[in-house]
Amino acid sequence: MNIKYGVAATFNSAKSLFDAAGKVREEGYKEWECYTPIPVHGLDAQMGIGRSKVPRFTLAGGITGFCTGMLIVWYMNAFDYPLIVGGKPYFSMIYPFPVFYELTILFAAFGTLFGMFFLNRLPRHNHPIFEHPSFGRTGDDKYMIVIEVEDHKFDDEATPAFLKDVGGKSITVIREPVN
Repeated sequence: MNIKYGVAATFNSAKSLFDAAGKVREEGYKEWECYTPIPVHGLDAQMGIGRSKVPRFTLAGGITGFCTGMLIVWYMNAFDYPLIVGGKPYFSMIYPFPVFYELTILFAAFGTLFGMFFLNRLPRHNHPIFEHPSFGRTGDDKYMIVIEVEDHKFDDEATPAFLKDVGGKSITVIREPVN
């Protein structure tokens, strides 16, 4: 048994895909994606996609790393084993700067990595679009728009007709296998 995932339409050029993406956005579809063999300048804006949220995860990781470094240095030098060496105070932000800096960078990198994984819903080892017979060509010379069934405007008859009207070729229903 297969569950319907969405409807795909292929395009022959980046210009036709770019124009069609604008029409899909203007029509009010929210759950859809474009697949291209090359980066298409301005396609994100044409699709109505805003700025990535990954930098927020990076900032949170960096702040966490800095605070962790401060806590470690304070705990070791001022609380756990207070020892005055060379007249230095128990706690100062100057001499253990490399600890703060390195933990800030390390945790920011982890925040970026795990934030990207979370926002992209990874790891997903298989995606229904991979079963589309022409999907491999989107890495070579074809362009594709896929509108998902979960979209509130999706209709079994109107959506394929709309994709055909915006210039889509080879309109195909994509099904997700159920185990």
